[in-house]
Amino acid sequence: MPVRAVAALAALLIAGPALAQPPPDHRSSITRGEALVSQNCSMCHATGTSGDSPNPQAPHFRELGQRYPVQDLGEALAEGIIVGHGPMPELRFSSGDVTDIVAYLQSIQVAGR
Repeated sequence: MPVRAVAALAALLIAGPALAQPPPDHRSSITRGEALVSQNCSMCHATGTSGDSPNPQAPHFRELGQRYPVQDLGEALAEGIIVGHGPMPELRFSSGDVTDIVAYLQSIQVAGR
């Protein structure tokens, strides 16, 4: 194997973990989304990667992707969500907040059972 090919392969292997990380702006969006759902939703929902929902009827946010595509929640978050799991305040978010919330939700989804 030519020296250049070995050097290029070594560089890719070293950079591999760095390439797998979301870009800084996306990490910021995820962090903002996490703060928004923690502030607005955690009184009923499990909003993190573990734990039960305080309201047993409220789905765990980490499992929403098993019910529907998380990226499709954007419109409902912007217009107001209507749910079937008991009383819930009507929440509406700005387009920037929606982007952040969806980024966060996508980042915590677990695989189907």
